[in-house]
Amino acid sequence: MNTYTISEVAKQLNLTVYTLRYYDKEGLLPFVERTSSGIRMFKESDIEALKVIECLKSTGMPIKEIKNFIDWCSDGDSTLQQRYDMFIERKASVEAQMEELKKTLELIDHKCNYYKTALEAGTEDVHKSNKIEIPHS
Repeated sequence: MNTYTISEVAKQLNLTVYTLRYYDKEGLLPFVERTSSGIRMFKESDIEALKVIECLKSTGMPIKEIKNFIDWCSDGDSTLQQRYDMFIERKASVEAQMEELKKTLELIDHKCNYYKTALEAGTEDVHKSNKIEIPHS
């Protein structure tokens, strides 16, 4: 079985060693084994767990809630419903974020077209009704 050092895992996941130590301190890595001298040794399954942790973090989930998820995983099958419900809630949250980003992208696309047309014409005057007036001081 392959094992990896904290710096190897950090590099592989594009994280800092500091971040991984912080996760450990916060109780997110109870599954990571240590050598007799206290050095963390990560297995493939630990790296997969870290990918899930990073995924949850990217949805805006607080560390405390991620810790609850890790605890539920440790508790086994009795927490399957809580874990399922948590991922359903995360899915809804990400879908809402995507909708907001879609609206943002639509406005940015509109402005890209606006400025492209203005550049081609050499003036914003082609957009008199759409122009944002900012007084010059």
